[in-house]
Parts: sequence; C-alpha cells; structure tokens
Amino acid sequence: MSKNNALPDSAPNESTDSLEIAVSLEKPSVRSAIVDGKALIDSGKSKADAARTIFDLIKNESKEVIVAAFVEGATLTPKGALTYWYNCRRRASKEPSRKR
Repeated sequence: MSKNNALPDSAPNESTDSLEIAVSLEKPSVRSAIVDGKALIDSGKSKADAARTIFDLIKNESKEVIVAAFVEGATLTPKGALTYWYNCRRRASKEPSRKR
C-alpha cells in the first residue's frame, strides 16, 4: 500500500475552512449598516440585534455581502454569520409587511 491516508504535515486541510469569497463592503448603504451594527454591539446589545438591524438595512444585497457585513458589523464568525443570514431571511419571509 503506497497511499497514505494521512494529510501532509505542512499543509493543513484548508478545503473546507477557506470558502471565503472576496466581497466589497464599500457601498455607502453597506458601510452604514456595519457602523450601525457596531454601535449596537458597543452599546451592549446582542449580536442577534446587530445582525437583524444590519439585515433590515441591506436585505436586498447578495448573501455574500450580508454575511460579510455580519462578520464585520455584528462581530460574528463566518459560519455564525451564515446561520444568522438564514434566520434573518426566514424571519423576513414570514413577516413581509413588518417594518422595523
């Protein structure tokens, strides 16, 4: 058996860890949402509150942009941000007429 199933010591398995897509967060509406999210975190609000606020402000942006904004503005991990994006999107679809 010449094949070794172990990963090489010098190269960790990054195939599942680095699925990041380069996203620009320079749009004024996105920057504003990030600033608002950071302000909520700084004032003691929860990450969920910050994420919901960010989502409400930029819900028409792509998933990648919203998730990146959650990471920066609500201090979430990329995986946590994706979960929050899913939950915010689901909540918004259940309450289409509700405005914050």
